Amino acid sequence: MNTSDPFAQARALEAEGRHSDAREIFSRLADQGDADALTALGKNLLFKAPMDFERGIGLIRQATQAHNAEALHFFAVLSAQGAGLPQDWGTALNYLQASAEQGFEASQKELRLLASAPGDDWRRLRESVDLEALLAPVQMQLMHTRPRIAIVEKFLPPSFCDWMIARARPKIARAEMISDEGVHYVGARRSNGWSIFGLDELDLAFVLLRMRIAALTGLPVTGFEQTQILHYAPGQLFGPHHDFLNPALPQQKKMIANAGQRVVTFLVYLNDDFDGAETTFLRINWRHRGGKGDAILFRNVDSNGTPDPITLHAGMAPTRGEKWLVSQWIRIPEHRFSQPDPAQA
Repeated sequence: MNTSDPFAQARALEAEGRHSDAREIFSRLADQGDADALTALGKNLLFKAPMDFERGIGLIRQATQAHNAEALHFFAVLSAQGAGLPQDWGTALNYLQASAEQGFEASQKELRLLASAPGDDWRRLRESVDLEALLAPVQMQLMHTRPRIAIVEKFLPPSFCDWMIARARPKIARAEMISDEGVHYVGARRSNGWSIFGLDELDLAFVLLRMRIAALTGLPVTGFEQTQILHYAPGQLFGPHHDFLNPALPQQKKMIANAGQRVVTFLVYLNDDFDGAETTFLRINWRHRGGKGDAILFRNVDSNGTPDPITLHAGMAPTRGEKWLVSQWIRIPEHRFSQPDPAQA
């Protein structure tokens, strides 16, 4: 730990999970007008307990007024999500442009992605972003009624697929499962890797992805679990399993009561240069492998919210190459099962 640099020390404390200790240092530096510390303290208050959302947003806003590049980028993401701020994509893109102009590399790359163009004329790139095209509705094709499975061709542009893989690759870890007691653990039945993206790690590409999923399913982003990027190397798999939470198990019943049942699974194939690795539904003897950017979604419960055992499925192992995909679980409270079927084609 670099004790001669208080900001680096606070960052190291955060990495160790000592969020309160880091907060004290960030707060002291922020009081001295350090814009980097204002940004870090704002994020700490927004995402680490005990949280203070109003103060956290205020500190991020203060850091943007000091033209802090990271704060400008984060404010763009908050504006696009409507998280603590009015949802406004025009504002989001303006802040993204401002961050790029301050030299923030992540914002520069992101703006080029959204504009589908090269260059470093950040105003021109921002003005060329076609939000209508990026948010254009797509069509589902219903494949099965029980379990209810639909596929979507070309759900995500190839450039966004590459972006997701690049974001996920540095933080791949061994994927976990959930026990009957509601505890996450590493087990032999699942050998693939994953990267999990919390709300503090999202960028505008991830926000767009989640918005497109919400628009297609008719389910609000507020019910989305953390977005996962899954990675399967040759021989790695996720054996037969269900995605629903089991209300017969006390701990999982509490999870349902707290945040709702895991109703829909939404998968996006991020590449197709591999062999094997189909998504297989064992009870109906049906398997699927999408092309790059294609999606598959299925309901884990029936129309009354009861877990459907016929949804038993597996992620098979690649025999050649690596497989990458987005996995998005969506939860809704039990009292909302009178709404239209989100997998209705």
